[in-house]
Amino acid sequence: VVKSAVGNDETEAPPKTKSVSVNSPQLDTQKNEPVKSSNEENILAPMPGTFYAAPTPEAEAFVKSGDIVSKGDTLCIIEAMKIMNEIEVEKSGKITEVVANNGEPVEF
Repeated sequence: VVKSAVGNDETEAPPKTKSVSVNSPQLDTQKNEPVKSSNEENILAPMPGTFYAAPTPEAEAFVKSGDIVSKGDTLCIIEAMKIMNEIEVEKSGKITEVVANNGEPVEF
């Protein structure tokens, strides 16, 4: 869902099918997947559901590229089984990219 940097390491928030990144990713030609830098982590959605970047359609997104976040900050909301689940940052760092789009389904 979101990538963040911790010190020199980047980490992402809870799991999701989409990812976020500041730099243009290079592809691993054998796996055809983006290559992460050594200090970068993907945050995946912890559950399948619908991704929401903000608490209401009119509100500003919880996080965006370039934001500095602290452990416990809200990254997004994932709606699962009609329950709105706030997803929190597990490590402090910098958000490099938000890959999910508002209202899109996400998975682990």
